[in-house]
Amino acid sequence: MAVNLSTIHTLFVLLSLWVTSSISSPSPEIQGDSLPFIWPLPAEFSSGDETLSVDPAISLIAAGNGGNSPIVKAAFGRYVGIIFKHVVDRAGRSRFFRGAHYDITSLKIVVHSDSEELQLGVDEGYTLMVSKNNYQSIVGGATIEANTVYGALRGLETFSQLCAFDYLTKSVQIYKAPWYIQDQPRFKYRGLLIDTSRHFLPLDVIKQIIESMSFAKFNVLHWHIVDEESFPVETPTYPNLWKGAYSKWEKYTVEDAYEIVRFAKMRGINVMAEIDVPGHAESGTGYPDLWPSPSCREPLDVSKNFTFDVISGILGDLRKIFPFELFHLGGDEVNTDCWKNTTHVNEWLRYRNITTKDAYEYFVLRAQQIAISKNWTPVNWEETFKSFGDKLDPRTVVHNWLENDICPKAVAKGFRCIFSYSGYWYLDHLDVPWDAVYRTEPLKGINDTSLEKLVIGGEVCMWGETADSSDVLQTIWPRAAAAAERLWSKREAVSKGNITLTALPRLHYFRCLLNQRGVPAAPVDNKYGRRPPSGPGSCYVQ
Repeated sequence: MAVNLSTIHTLFVLLSLWVTSSISSPSPEIQGDSLPFIWPLPAEFSSGDETLSVDPAISLIAAGNGGNSPIVKAAFGRYVGIIFKHVVDRAGRSRFFRGAHYDITSLKIVVHSDSEELQLGVDEGYTLMVSKNNYQSIVGGATIEANTVYGALRGLETFSQLCAFDYLTKSVQIYKAPWYIQDQPRFKYRGLLIDTSRHFLPLDVIKQIIESMSFAKFNVLHWHIVDEESFPVETPTYPNLWKGAYSKWEKYTVEDAYEIVRFAKMRGINVMAEIDVPGHAESGTGYPDLWPSPSCREPLDVSKNFTFDVISGILGDLRKIFPFELFHLGGDEVNTDCWKNTTHVNEWLRYRNITTKDAYEYFVLRAQQIAISKNWTPVNWEETFKSFGDKLDPRTVVHNWLENDICPKAVAKGFRCIFSYSGYWYLDHLDVPWDAVYRTEPLKGINDTSLEKLVIGGEVCMWGETADSSDVLQTIWPRAAAAAERLWSKREAVSKGNITLTALPRLHYFRCLLNQRGVPAAPVDNKYGRRPPSGPGSCYVQ
């Protein structure tokens, strides 16, 4: 018999009110024992005062058109491994309480759509219900309902955070049941940038970063692949570009890039590639004709069609790998003096009767049209908007980083915007504490509510000048989590009250959860990011 989930919800709430003495609410004023140790904070939730045991042999009950998706099944397996690592041995057998009675023996996942397409704005909402299955409750057990497999992934993450290992009973418990959670993200773009040009990051490290992103419900990995220091990625159309890698061991094959995209998709994360032009491009040593001269290696030579042929070739190669609709073309920090001081480029400028600023505009717009011809939407750093915003393709997404008021100006002109103000959301700025990251609001300065939707989200940036495999994860975490909650949770829930009471205890808990999952997140309370603890103490108070 088909059961209407909204009817189940109504029954669930009524029964929860009957059997529990207190109900939590998503008020930003919640404190102390009533804090929900879930990160990021769900949009709506209620809880009770019961403790439920979870069967280490918990089974998956798949339902709906998409419930049997390989993405859902793989995620269920991953989370079972995370939740029951103390309880289940390597062969998958329970170490304790064989034959014991458990309150939660199965997890039902209902996914309505069978589509696995992952694009900007995919529905990541979900409903999670957890209650004891006994005579008092018609609706017992644990159920996740979502429209898409990616909503189901977010629900699984929340379910995993409700589960805690009890060292006295040596079993997994869910406290404060029954739970009813109805959740969806505030912004559709919630990103983290990694930089593999300044320091090469091995494939396994990138996978560790992606895995950790899923724990905080980030959904875009912005991969700043190349820059002036190195060109580590294989481009079959112009294979000599690979010569710009630091060494023959610090390279990504086409297959590596495919694997990164596949691995990320299985966790509901898009990968947005970036090839920064015309500046930050000195690493193209394989084709010296891209440079205006041997002594002037960037910005790229604007006067040659060959330059744009190479850009088209690179984008053509990458389009086969990266299905995400956004592609980042950079466009920042372009010093055009080199063009003026190179004879043949200067002659080209004079012939066209244009300035170097005009040539900068010409380069960016031509690169944009190449990206658009590959069915990509161009993303550019804010300098392009500040220099010639009225000329940018109207589909352009402006990426803020330098000035705090760019998004309000961009959306006023009808452009979409990504917020990454470097004052607080650049993770390589080690002197920025977690609370400054947390308080930073992407919609600040936008007074017309109809324009707010043009800010598609935000991104924290892990630039790689001083971060490599030895310290990148502890530089990212836990401060990135502060931005993750700002981007996921309701604005009123993260903007009011004393965050040292409403957010800090939960962030301490989330940092320790990351540590338990093998992510070397640094202490929350460090004066400088990624530093070790200042002395002995519990993870939960550092």
